[in-house]
Amino acid sequence: MDVSLYYEEKGNGFPLILLHGNGEDHQYYVHQTEHFCRYYRVIALDTRGHGRSPRGKGDFSIKRFAEDLHDFMKEHGIEKADIVGFSDGGNIALYFAQKHPEMVRKLVLNGANLDPSGVKRSVQLPIELGYAAAKLFSRISEKAAKNAEMIGLMVNEPDIKPSELSSLKMPVLVIAGTKDMIKKKHTELIAKSIPGASLVFINGGHFIANNQSESFNRELERFLLRGN
Repeated sequence: MDVSLYYEEKGNGFPLILLHGNGEDHQYYVHQTEHFCRYYRVIALDTRGHGRSPRGKGDFSIKRFAEDLHDFMKEHGIEKADIVGFSDGGNIALYFAQKHPEMVRKLVLNGANLDPSGVKRSVQLPIELGYAAAKLFSRISEKAAKNAEMIGLMVNEPDIKPSELSSLKMPVLVIAGTKDMIKKKHTELIAKSIPGASLVFINGGHFIANNQSESFNRELERFLLRGN
């Protein structure tokens, strides 16, 4: 790995890795870190080019972020972990779990999507317009170029076929808000495509882990601690 990912950890026990969404950092999970450190060694990462993690060189993609996670776990001697991914973090977790299933004990996908069509059009259209504007100015503005690269993750990725999810054999919880920016049918499709996956909707929008943390943590606790 050409970059060293910034992370914060709290607690002891089995590793619980938290992956934030697009344009965010580890602080998004403040309520989960504080809650689950009683049971786990909680590790909240900053994805490449997010928060305090450097951008590095070369490809800037969700697949590469998944490989960064693999390298991070190897570097820190983590053979297996429970993984919670939100939004783009959920998409990273999906790629990671498909390629390295032996490294995932349990998987939580919160507000993830298989491709850009899974996002409600009312949300995706402004993202696409912002991407076009950022690309236009990227030749003359470094800030615009960085913005285009970040927004591009939501416009061009991910690209996962529902049929590919049948390979996931670990316990999976798919969780989203009732008013999420991800279409309800799309979230249901993800859950239906993963053998034995649980599906939960919490009253709220896309950011339920932060805004409805008590309800969110209750569902995660029920899933993560069951049978452990």
